[in-house]
Amino acid sequence: MGYDFQDSNENHFNVLTLYNSTYENASFIPMPFALLRIPHSLNAVSNAYLQLIQGSGVKMLLDFTKEMPKQATRLTFDFSAVAGPLFFEWVVVLLFPKKIQVMLTYLVYEKQHKLRTMMKMHGLGDGPYWIIYYMYFLIFSTVYLIVFVIFGSIIGVNFFKINDYSIQFVFFFSFINLQIVLAFLASSFFSKVNTAQAIAYLYIFGSGLMAGYLIRNFIEGGKFPRHWITVLEIIPAFSLYRGLYELGQYAVRSSETGSPGMRWSDLNDHMNGMRDVLIIIILEWLVLLPVAYYFDYASSVGHRSSPLSIIKHLLKKDPTWRRITANEIDGKDVHIEMEKVDIIKEREAVDQVLQQQQTSGYAVVCDDLRKVYHGKDGNPDKFAVQGVSLALPYGECLGILGPNGAGKSSFISMMIGFVKPTSGNAFVRGFSIQNDMEKIYSSMGVCPQNDMLWETLTGREHLQFYGRLKGLSGSSLDLVVDESLRSVNLLHGGAPDKQVKKYSGGMRRRLSVAISLIGDAKVVYMDEPSTGLDPASRKSLWSAVKQAKQDRAIILTTHSMEEAETLCDRLCIMVDGKLQCIGTPKENHVAAHS
Repeated sequence: MGYDFQDSNENHFNVLTLYNSTYENASFIPMPFALLRIPHSLNAVSNAYLQLIQGSGVKMLLDFTKEMPKQATRLTFDFSAVAGPLFFEWVVVLLFPKKIQVMLTYLVYEKQHKLRTMMKMHGLGDGPYWIIYYMYFLIFSTVYLIVFVIFGSIIGVNFFKINDYSIQFVFFFSFINLQIVLAFLASSFFSKVNTAQAIAYLYIFGSGLMAGYLIRNFIEGGKFPRHWITVLEIIPAFSLYRGLYELGQYAVRSSETGSPGMRWSDLNDHMNGMRDVLIIIILEWLVLLPVAYYFDYASSVGHRSSPLSIIKHLLKKDPTWRRITANEIDGKDVHIEMEKVDIIKEREAVDQVLQQQQTSGYAVVCDDLRKVYHGKDGNPDKFAVQGVSLALPYGECLGILGPNGAGKSSFISMMIGFVKPTSGNAFVRGFSIQNDMEKIYSSMGVCPQNDMLWETLTGREHLQFYGRLKGLSGSSLDLVVDESLRSVNLLHGGAPDKQVKKYSGGMRRRLSVAISLIGDAKVVYMDEPSTGLDPASRKSLWSAVKQAKQDRAIILTTHSMEEAETLCDRLCIMVDGKLQCIGTPKENHVAAHS
């Protein structure tokens, strides 16, 4: 404390007292006594001065002191003062569940229900799929960001008002792009929506809490090495928090001192971590973009590819035909059995087509196609398809009959790219299913055994979407969609505009058939298309299939001999993965096997 008695004399007593706030911070002194330290000290000094001037008999009692009047203090709440943890949690709760969690759900949902594969089978390649979804997520998130910043500025939040808007946009926009890439990358490792959602929420809140605790303490503590803080910011949640922290600190400083918020020139300040954050986010995006595309490619074709598969895919040459030799059947024993004459003739016809390199003249050519599911835990291997050879010209419908477990669905799964053959090959319009499925998809239609539909889309929207994939647009698309709905008896009763989740099983099945036939698909696969249909709907469906086969090839699996005889030009019977016979429905040996 300090005292100034210069204006005091024998007739006038005036003292100026100067003191700091030590008494407020004296934790070793109880609060009531700490508050009395100033008046007690002033009382002792004043009495000493008076006694010096007036004599030892003069005494004065000073019980309290009063500060000079000052301007009233405005009670304000600056959001930026708590912009660190609170703002981070706000962003996590409101922004990222709208972004990464929803994106991950979209991508994994389509993977879980094989909708992604269904789109590929109808001509949507990986590149267009990525561009469409990337732009959709980017536009959605950018609009959200702009509204978010505008709203914060309108309500007067200094975090948005004080800091340079261009810095905010670059920071948030860069992070949005990184999150989109992370969603694509993460979707490659999940096959169930519920699992993906649970892990996403755990990551969001767990990493958010860790970032809020560690980054702030490390920065403000001053003892943690700066370069290690930068290393931690490689974790996206940490880089997000650091960027928000820096913007919040500049907003707080502006509120207290009147200084401007963060400007681009401030990024040169070595204490400002925003520059490092932007560099890390952009570099991560550039590195993870091709990595995410690779993993997405490797996991989207129905099987896990090897790490080198994308290199082989990019470097492969135009399709060539070749025979699969006996040595390429993975060392399996080959059982030579007496084949029937019709099977031998079909195999010889396939041999002739391959020798003359005429696969492009046929819709489908299968050459000794085999599929083996290797046993696990000591179980024997399952030979699902064993040496199927056949040639299918355009304008023909081939029916495949057989009991459950005969290999019909495994054969179709290989032909449409769900699984890869163990050995052998097949050519669709001259392209190999081993190497060229991407080129086959554009001319292929599929009605899978299990309906692959979006629950929230209507029947009309499904057909419009797949019609566009086949190159239809405008009025011609509308005409084709209406005709497709009419052909499967879905045009009336409000069915076209109902969401698929409100469809019965039979309606879903008819819609799947309509999807497989829409557009100019030259090869159509139908896996038990009439399952679950009533007799009237079944006959209507048969009429649509017979009309569609005039300029295309159709391979159809069924349990119904009536359906096979009505629709198919040729029939083959499959038992234990082998073709037992092949011929027209009227041939006696086919009828005998039925």
